Amino acid sequence: MNTTPVGIHDLSFATTHYALDHAVLAERLGVDRDKFYLGIGQEKMSVAAADEDIVTIAAAAAQPIIERHGTDNIRTVLLATETGVDQSKAAALYLHSLIGLPNAARVVELKQACYGGTAGLQFAAGLIARDPSQRVLVIAADIAKYELDTPGEPTQGAAAVAMLVSANPAILQLDPQSGLYSADIMDFWRPNYRTAAIVDGKTSVNAYQKAAQEAWTDYRRQGGRDLSEFAAFCYHQPFTKMAYKAHRHLLESQGHTVDAAEIEAAIGDTTLYNRTVGNSYTASLYLGLASLLDHAGDLTDRALAMISYGSGSVAEFFSGTVQPGYREHLRTEANRAAISSRELLDYDHYLQLHEATSPSDGAYHAMPEETRRPYRLAAVSGHKRIYESR
Repeated sequence: MNTTPVGIHDLSFATTHYALDHAVLAERLGVDRDKFYLGIGQEKMSVAAADEDIVTIAAAAAQPIIERHGTDNIRTVLLATETGVDQSKAAALYLHSLIGLPNAARVVELKQACYGGTAGLQFAAGLIARDPSQRVLVIAADIAKYELDTPGEPTQGAAAVAMLVSANPAILQLDPQSGLYSADIMDFWRPNYRTAAIVDGKTSVNAYQKAAQEAWTDYRRQGGRDLSEFAAFCYHQPFTKMAYKAHRHLLESQGHTVDAAEIEAAIGDTTLYNRTVGNSYTASLYLGLASLLDHAGDLTDRALAMISYGSGSVAEFFSGTVQPGYREHLRTEANRAAISSRELLDYDHYLQLHEATSPSDGAYHAMPEETRRPYRLAAVSGHKRIYESR
């Protein structure tokens, strides 16, 4: 049996140039801002500029990892997204000229709603278990978009998280056990002819809770840890209050007495970034992990629970141990700067960006220069996307 330790060796986060304060949206909709601030636990949401997409934010997330570690032995690049820019070409291939990825590598795009990032992480772990000399770059990048004046609108957001997965990881060593659950459910989906997703909110919440519980049950069947062993629980967060709902449901399903302070201690630090970034689909769980590592006390040698959910639906409950010296490898200041440096939108500018359509006629279309992030979509010409670095 291969016992090589495998896990997350480095982790980097990026988001968009713009953000919308939920107070602005609340005023437009004629509701109290606390409906969003407290009701769903969202204060701001990242909004992509006209010259940003998942490729530009994925590149911004991956660049610091490449700068720190180089590209030696990165034999696989996996980009998980449900807001891809092409029906055929993997979005990660656009990163080659932007951040200098190696040609001698397999490059694949993964899709299963918000679960895709976890699929990438687990596939990476399997590749490294086979050949511990390899490293895998896993990037989860998404821009969550819903139609105006719908319940989903306040849960929009955007972010990318890049992870370097390796043997003998510096940040989080993955446990071998993993609990799985899949079911064919129409709780959230986006047909090819739509730019915004369709969501059945009540069905989605119920499906999430059931899937998390079932994945936990399977995790225990596989010999996984007891609930009492975890220092914190990282959940996928379509909105931060969903993490609280899901953890309460999990505890109650196992016969635990639910205490609000206990729930806050278990997941509160994981929600701080998502509260102001919004839903980032595949990146959401790992943004929660970054938030936890940046804000919690010393987690050395402590076990963390990871609960991944993707509508449709697939769930996974897995775990890992925080490694000694992990704080030396974190990017806390850069993560906080990525959030604090966003430019706040007024409602009219947000509306303009939300309602913009992608060019589809094959002519040359220069993109307005808006973002001050490291990469931008410069133009679309002849149905080709043209990117540039700053």
